[in-house]
Amino acid sequence: MAQRGGMSEPKTAFIASSEELAALCERLSQESFITVDTEFMREKTYYPELCLIQLAGTDDVAVVDALAPGLDMAPLGALLAKPEVVKVFHACRQDVEIFLQMYDAVPANLFDTQVAAMVAGFGDQVGYDSLVQALTGAHIDKTHRFSDWAARPLSRAQVEYAAADVTHLRVIYEKLAARLEKEDRLAWVAEEMAVLAEPATYRVDPEKAWERLKLRTSNRRQLAIIKAVAAWREREAQRINIPRQRLLKDEQIPEIAALAPDTADGLTRARGVTAGFANGKSGVSLLATIAAAKTLPEAELPKIDRPRDVPRASPALVALLKVLLNAAAEQNNVAPRLVAGGDEIEALALDETAPNPILEGWRREMFGNDALRLIRGEVALSAKGKRIRIVELPAE
Repeated sequence: MAQRGGMSEPKTAFIASSEELAALCERLSQESFITVDTEFMREKTYYPELCLIQLAGTDDVAVVDALAPGLDMAPLGALLAKPEVVKVFHACRQDVEIFLQMYDAVPANLFDTQVAAMVAGFGDQVGYDSLVQALTGAHIDKTHRFSDWAARPLSRAQVEYAAADVTHLRVIYEKLAARLEKEDRLAWVAEEMAVLAEPATYRVDPEKAWERLKLRTSNRRQLAIIKAVAAWREREAQRINIPRQRLLKDEQIPEIAALAPDTADGLTRARGVTAGFANGKSGVSLLATIAAAKTLPEAELPKIDRPRDVPRASPALVALLKVLLNAAAEQNNVAPRLVAGGDEIEALALDETAPNPILEGWRREMFGNDALRLIRGEVALSAKGKRIRIVELPAE
């Protein structure tokens, strides 16, 4: 048997029947925490195609074959919904997205070790392999990292590789939780988990899909068509379950908007649009979407503020605040990115009275209050040795 935290590691079970899964979930429901991971394929689909679910408790390590015919997944849903059991993931967003799609609910009582590691000073978005090595001393064999998890049968080596994603995770969770409790930072992690517990975090709003595109036009009618086509692409990709870029590439959307075609022949003038697509169900639907956008009233047309129309914060002040951020993060052994992002720094430099995550909770205590004092000229920054320090300024 392998070793985990000085104890013998349970043998990995490969679960492919409803009875085995129900019994496993019943045992795991008695645990204080379980570790969870998934293996999925997404190259050809909009939604992830779930292939495996890895679960581990004190005496159980299991790899569940999500593709097994007739497998009843309801017991897993009940386990994930149980608030008394902490569900430990590493970099959980894609895993949670899968479970939200399956059960229409986010797993209750989440703990993400990647976020916890940022709070504990392991840097920005630390990888699982690095965390395993840092906290357990083990090394993960990466041979099967690019396996086709949808292919059957799986080799025993593939199953053991998948299981490693939840066995080491138990030790990582215990060590991070103990460290953060000692440093009185578990509440910080809980604040981050509140965001990850919101279903809206994982659901794409088709009406906002256009905001991710790189656009060069300020023509409001074209923007209306771009917005409509981007929303159509999101819904159509969901409907037929293919990646959005396979339906239409990002760069095709502004070109279609500029052409504003009325017919299938007109639609084929856009690069990469075939006659088969234009004359098919998707093409007909897209042309109807374009036609509707072309008749929108002027008052309903979207608009992009050009850079000259948007107030800009002082670049020097933003740079100074970033120095303060890095100094505060270094002093408190926290990843700077967890404390504040570039947009939040810009917003604070522009308007210190506007709502801002920097001025809430532990972020305000660690960085926000000093940032406000720096903006108001109450303190300055100075270098002493190899560190930045805050210097009180006399009142004017």
